[in-house]
Amino acid sequence: MPQITLKIDADTYRGTRQGVPNLVQQLLRHGANATFLFSLGPDHTGWALKQVFRPGFFSKVSRTSVVEHYGLKTLMYGTLLPAPDIGKTCGDFMRAARDAGFECGIHTWDHRVWQDHVRARDAAWTQNIMQRSYARFREIFGHDPVTHGAAGWQMNEHAFVQLDKFGITYSSDGRALLKEDGTLADPAAGPHRLGTNGSTLSCVQLPTTLPTLDEILGREINGKLIDASNAAAFLLALTKQQPRDHVFTLHAELEGQKLAPIFEQLLLGWRAQGYELVSMGEYFQSIEGQLLPVLPITWGELPGRSGDLILQAA
Repeated sequence: MPQITLKIDADTYRGTRQGVPNLVQQLLRHGANATFLFSLGPDHTGWALKQVFRPGFFSKVSRTSVVEHYGLKTLMYGTLLPAPDIGKTCGDFMRAARDAGFECGIHTWDHRVWQDHVRARDAAWTQNIMQRSYARFREIFGHDPVTHGAAGWQMNEHAFVQLDKFGITYSSDGRALLKEDGTLADPAAGPHRLGTNGSTLSCVQLPTTLPTLDEILGREINGKLIDASNAAAFLLALTKQQPRDHVFTLHAELEGQKLAPIFEQLLLGWRAQGYELVSMGEYFQSIEGQLLPVLPITWGELPGRSGDLILQAA
């Protein structure tokens, strides 16, 4: 039976307090598993205003209602309002996801700082930020983290090396390359290891293989405008066309709130297509022991998303 791994990124204070509990209940109703990845430090979402200078930012904002999905208050954190410390104030919500039976891991310390700066930073900066996340995770959950998923699919070689030092066995830090129509550019894309400086890293990468909702909503694809009425059908057509193991990334701020009806359709549709809905840990167990390709760290762009991000090399 093919699997769809549900990887849930909780980027913000609001997403952790509101979106995560909503998703926990929705997943439990459907008997679906998933992995929750948490931002563990301050919420500086307001700093995202700097992105107005990035190519493609205005087109994305015009396609997805940022204020509607994230809330005006969230968009002022770190600017007009103090940045709330997610880990200090939302630990109960994180532990509730774990206590409901869901795997939990690290997303980042400060989503905005990591996404905007990690690519160009050195080993000391990278290790410091990741160590904060690691320590806060242990403080909240009382045990070492088992997995990781990079904020904004942004990493550097020092960060990948640090995952090995932490003993992280599997992670989902990058993306598979997609065509404009959302299909995989390389049908064989999937689990792999990374090579850097002549060494092969131990951590297995489980790249996201499907487009995210915020990447397709408002875009015209194959001559059809994708909106809330047909977004689920579009993604279900992709998984029907490419029946294989997939990783789907969703966001507590989106599918856990305004886009919950779309996610409901996806859960029902994937079940009807014969997919098993699993956590990252379950996916890793299903491929553990396989001989995986070793690939270099590469960057590139994806349709519907501005800026470079970690992509699986061909």
